[in-house]
Amino acid sequence: MKPKTSHVFILGSLCLAFYCLCTADKFYKNNNHEWKKLFMVHHWPTTVCKEIENDCRDPPDYWTIHGLWPDKAGECNRSWHFNLDEIKDLLPDMKHFWPDVIHPSPNRSQFWKHEWEKHGTCAAQLDALNSQKKYFGKCLDFYKDIDLNRMVEHLGSGILSCNGKRGRIEGEKKGGKQRKHSILLKLGITPSISFYQLADIENALTSVYGVTPKIQCLPPEQEEDTQILGQIEFCFTRELQMRNCTDPEVDHPFLQDALLTDETFMSYGLSVCEDGPVFYPPPEKSYH
Repeated sequence: MKPKTSHVFILGSLCLAFYCLCTADKFYKNNNHEWKKLFMVHHWPTTVCKEIENDCRDPPDYWTIHGLWPDKAGECNRSWHFNLDEIKDLLPDMKHFWPDVIHPSPNRSQFWKHEWEKHGTCAAQLDALNSQKKYFGKCLDFYKDIDLNRMVEHLGSGILSCNGKRGRIEGEKKGGKQRKHSILLKLGITPSISFYQLADIENALTSVYGVTPKIQCLPPEQEEDTQILGQIEFCFTRELQMRNCTDPEVDHPFLQDALLTDETFMSYGLSVCEDGPVFYPPPEKSYH
């Protein structure tokens, strides 16, 4: 009887393994997890801290990464856990460009863990993003390529280069003292107590990148009358090509993405900016 029992056990194990493989294949083909576009999301730390109002301390005074999000997916594989060791080569850039603004220390990896488990496991449908190192690495590549904080050297009124290399924007080389500005500042968009029109921000960014991004704001509170700039998102196709975010078929996946705390999720209430004035708040330390 023992050999027969052994055969039954082996046969059962093979059937279970085959079922798991089929289920995994079906999992990624399920319409609930199919996606068409990616959102490369930047957020402005000052606005994040204004909304959360917990333990933000000296947030970065530059645009940082919020995440890389497929448009119609979330938590596609809960068994694919985040492993910090897989991205250890990326950590210097991750700490600088993708910090946990809300909880800067000591558990900064919780933010990355959340982004991987909620968004990365879905983005992994693409071969180019099918590992944690590929996913986080590609997001860093997008961030550096878009470079909202780009330092632009220019002579007079003409732009000469971006970070010392020939950039997307060309200008005449005119006499004058060299100065460095972020690309937003060069476009006349800088954190200020003054307001900007949403259309002016959109048009300025479109003139640089050749596509229209999606801009999100905090709605005005009861004692306020102006929305606050919070996020700038750029859209990419499954072929990882930048495209307009204003196209009708581009749906936003999560208007309120959650930032993971030690025990619970905390979200901040961003939504697509309304036409009209926008406040781009200076870093808090600028007030001191």
